Amino acid sequence: MIRTPSRPFRTLLAALLATSFIAPVLAEKPKTAPAAVAVPKSNVPWLYRGSDIPVDTNWAFGEIENGLRYAVRKNGVPPGQVSIRIIIDAGSMMELAHEGGFAHFNEHLSFRGSKYVSDGEAKRVWQRLGASFGSDTNAITSSTQTIYKLDLPNATETGLDETFKILSGMMTAPTMGQAEVDAERRTVLAELREGEGPGERVSNAQRKLLFGGQPLGLRSPIGTVETLSAATPQTLRGFRDRWYRPERAVIAVSGDVSTMKAEALIRKYFSSWKGVGPATPDADFGTPQDNAPKTGFVHEPGTATAVTMAWLRPWQYKDDTIAMNQGRLVDMLAASIINRRLEQRARAGGSYVAAGIDRSDYARSVNGTFITIQPVGDGWEAALADVRAALEDARTRAPTKDEIDRETAEIVAAFDVAVESTMVEPSSQQADSIGEAVNIRETVAAPDVARDVFTGLKGTVTPAQILKSTQDMFTGVGPRVFVSSKVASPDAAKRLEAALAAPVKALTIDGSKGKVTFDSLPKFGPAATVVKQTNLPGMDTRSYTLSNGVKVLMSTSPLESGRVFVSARFGNGRLALPMDRVSPAWAAGNTMVASGIASFNQNDLDAMASGRKIGMEFEIGDDSFAFNAKTRPADLDDQLKMIAAKFATPGWDAAPVRRAKSAYAAEVATLNATPQGILGREMDLLLHSGDKRWQNPTAAEADALTPEAFRAFWEPMLASGPIELSVFGDFGEAKTLETIKATFGALKPRKPLKPLGKAALVKGPKPNATAQIIRHDGNKDQAAALLAWETGGGVASVYESRVLDMLAAIFTDRLFEQFREAEGEAYSPSVFSTWSTGLPSGGSLVAYSPVKKEGSARFFTRAKAIAADLAAKPVTADELARAIAPMKETLDRAQTGRYYWMSQLAGATRDPARVPAAASWITDLERMTAADIQAVAQKYLVPGKGYALSILPKE
Repeated sequence: MIRTPSRPFRTLLAALLATSFIAPVLAEKPKTAPAAVAVPKSNVPWLYRGSDIPVDTNWAFGEIENGLRYAVRKNGVPPGQVSIRIIIDAGSMMELAHEGGFAHFNEHLSFRGSKYVSDGEAKRVWQRLGASFGSDTNAITSSTQTIYKLDLPNATETGLDETFKILSGMMTAPTMGQAEVDAERRTVLAELREGEGPGERVSNAQRKLLFGGQPLGLRSPIGTVETLSAATPQTLRGFRDRWYRPERAVIAVSGDVSTMKAEALIRKYFSSWKGVGPATPDADFGTPQDNAPKTGFVHEPGTATAVTMAWLRPWQYKDDTIAMNQGRLVDMLAASIINRRLEQRARAGGSYVAAGIDRSDYARSVNGTFITIQPVGDGWEAALADVRAALEDARTRAPTKDEIDRETAEIVAAFDVAVESTMVEPSSQQADSIGEAVNIRETVAAPDVARDVFTGLKGTVTPAQILKSTQDMFTGVGPRVFVSSKVASPDAAKRLEAALAAPVKALTIDGSKGKVTFDSLPKFGPAATVVKQTNLPGMDTRSYTLSNGVKVLMSTSPLESGRVFVSARFGNGRLALPMDRVSPAWAAGNTMVASGIASFNQNDLDAMASGRKIGMEFEIGDDSFAFNAKTRPADLDDQLKMIAAKFATPGWDAAPVRRAKSAYAAEVATLNATPQGILGREMDLLLHSGDKRWQNPTAAEADALTPEAFRAFWEPMLASGPIELSVFGDFGEAKTLETIKATFGALKPRKPLKPLGKAALVKGPKPNATAQIIRHDGNKDQAAALLAWETGGGVASVYESRVLDMLAAIFTDRLFEQFREAEGEAYSPSVFSTWSTGLPSGGSLVAYSPVKKEGSARFFTRAKAIAADLAAKPVTADELARAIAPMKETLDRAQTGRYYWMSQLAGATRDPARVPAAASWITDLERMTAADIQAVAQKYLVPGKGYALSILPKE
């Protein structure tokens, strides 16, 4: 499996593809390992049989007599953690007609209890060992797999032994009596209910059309109300007995444990696993059917209008060989060239906001070419015509050598980054790579091997080869075209057929690289000097003050191995926004970077950075704005030059503003369709008592924004206040400091920030005696409830904020066990604290849950009762330990990386109190008591002081 991400465009394309059922183009990076060697065929491990890809010898592969296979490796990133994956070759595609959702139902039941632990106890065991439920402990059921995931942070010998014992019981002897099935049925049905909505309906209709005639077109892992309601212990056990068998299982382990120890634990606890009855043959996933419908249209007011096109070919197993991967890499180049052309057309103000092409194997059912288009507004016909014209050009005109060289450089850079960062790849990602490889029936390749395979092609790929690959993309069954529209159209079917029948004239888009380099950027003035240098106590971090007023924080560590994080903070952030009106802040995330530098637009900046890991993103923080980037040592100098140039000579290209408006119009039209959409739009505003700095614009307000108004608002903001530059990671500090002095140090001195005055007054949620009600337009059985209490803010009371975090964790656990596990009222209740060190006040403790339409009152009753109990008496020692241990382990892991410290020290040159606050997290946890938890509960969870919100369906 040799794959790498192409450089992502900093646009909506990635988000568009991510929200589709189609995976983003080559979204995973190469699986890493520092060494790989070829081995004699007689000794080939099970994963590499039939392949000539060199074996990654950092993995130890083995097979047990019962057929179970495993792959284990030692890895110290992060220290002390062991990541375990149990991969079952069974998903929704293996279900019979009456078994819809049974693969997923069985996944849920596995966590309830087994012969080794009582109902719900496994979660508590792993919490005591430092694992957070939902992040460190989780599972996923797809069309073809069920994967159980555990990242055990504090992997002691005793903890590992207990963990493998529990996991073996989950696989071989789960408790599946009527009581357990009935209890978990409520949870699964709640998950189904919470997931229903416009997006799910569109996805189901899309899948039914694109994969018509195949099981994939009709199978959704969640199942249906009918099949889930009819499930019994016997029928669920029937599915499990057919597919949960050792010969269909793989265990992957990566982490801070010896391979011998990991192998011994697998054999100790899984060797006795026996399949029930005769083995079941593999399910037949079928092949694309030419006689199935080719077009489909769905009117769904709660979604953005979108178009999906597909050409489908049968999926066929192929040995994962070097030759096959080189052919796949040629296909990757072809798709990358088309995607760049489509992106450039969108940036220029075409008929679509975003469009992208992906050629991939999907669910072992098809080898498909998928095209996803988000039109401007509801103009799907114009967008479809434009994309068809661009595709016609691609399959009739060979690309230029410049285009091929450009995309080759991008892919080589991605491989280089993977090789350079090998030593910091986390165990969780390595364990996941085995699951991915097993699923697609391929191997894992070390990054240097993957790079060698691709660079073997470098300079040899011809325009004719790319043209042939492009033409092959559009063969097979198809095109099948699916349109979902927020606007009803009685004649949509005829319009769609007419659009596809219309003649296509090739639309030529120049995707070659512009003739610009970093030397083309405006020149900087004289370099600055360092006027002050200090070492932050206990932080391995230096602080420099330059003669022009720029403050610099730097921290180097070779353990980052090829990674450098950069952040340039300035201004007052959200506190600088107007309190009495909606501002153009909403458009900055997609527009500030894309608006360019001087006369150079986003295409020019991409050309400058071609083949490099250089880019930036804009962030609006509580008390500052920031340009952030992640780069590598070889590219750091030019990365710093790019960000500094954005301050010195910002560009104000109008096209990104228009594109941001089109994207926002599509998004805002969907938000009323679900409780979650409304909450996402309104929650920050409501939690700050209507302060418009936290308000999203209406569609009309967004549409009224002009490029001139955007510039008028942001140009003075960009010049506001001194700059704090942070550079953390793997780099040479002395050399980088010289670059900083010549770039950021060459900027004109910036004026101090003006005092905030009333703008610093931040309020939390306003208490109400009766819950506020907001109505949504979606499913009549969906609702949501929120209960919030105002807390505080600021670094001076940072200990109290951390006690609140633990209070929220304990509150979440009680709400989870009572409202979800015991009562089945909701699938995903949660509690969180919003305290900010950058704001002097206005934090909140928030309890939230999706509920049934009549469930808000029960949620408020349950949440208030838990709050009252937390204030009335101390939590138990076990509850406190199960909250603190996962947080402590999370911090232990995070603190091994430079990015954590950069984020914690953000703003430290302006507010020195943040330095000791950043260093005190662990010690604060170690001194925290049940009395502390009770004290903050008594202080903030006061009866009658909460703000309640119900989001209900329209009557």
